[in-house]
Amino acid sequence: MEKGIHLVRTTDLGRISVSTDAIAQVVGHVTAESYGIVGMAGRRFPRLPGRDRVTDGIDVKSRDGGLEIDLHVVVEYGLNLAEVAATVRTRVAYEVERQTGLPVSLVEVRIADVRRSS
Repeated sequence: MEKGIHLVRTTDLGRISVSTDAIAQVVGHVTAESYGIVGMAGRRFPRLPGRDRVTDGIDVKSRDGGLEIDLHVVVEYGLNLAEVAATVRTRVAYEVERQTGLPVSLVEVRIADVRRSS
């Protein structure tokens, strides 16, 4: 299996696989739609050529127990940080499993900054 490709299912007709970038896109869209998230803290990761802004600050790794997702977010000032992080963690795990069929073993939400929304 190629690096960055996750096997979802093998059938008589062939196999279905999902790239790490596709999973990061799902994570980015779910996170951006989450209450209290102002943006992603992509400056912590070097910008790769061809990589979309939606995936800045998102790292996806495959482990034996499932996917491990690490995200760096910016949360709106004045909100309960723990509640926002817990909601993002739950939504990301649910949507990635629903949309890809891959198990998620860990979602780390790291709050890199707090800002007022503009």
